[in-house]
Amino acid sequence: SWFDAWQAKATVAGALVKMAHSRGDVLLHESSYIAAVFSPKRRVALEMIDIFVEDFKASAPIWKYDLKNGERLYAEDRSTPIKGSGLLKGDS
Repeated sequence: SWFDAWQAKATVAGALVKMAHSRGDVLLHESSYIAAVFSPKRRVALEMIDIFVEDFKASAPIWKYDLKNGERLYAEDRSTPIKGSGLLKGDS
């Protein structure tokens, strides 16, 4: 799994990675996620936590939504495409 791969990277660096993520609705200004890297070397921990958090944000299967009047309004449903955005298509 994604987290197992991170634990293997940490082991190679002589570190340990821990994390927890909430389940269900998370209201505004509530914490939903905590992560830590333990290492006897401060630099290893600081560099690894930075990369870990960015990778988590890019890889986590999280669906963002707002709660309005008890209903979930997903970001995808309330967004509009920006002109010129999207995937580039190569010549076929």
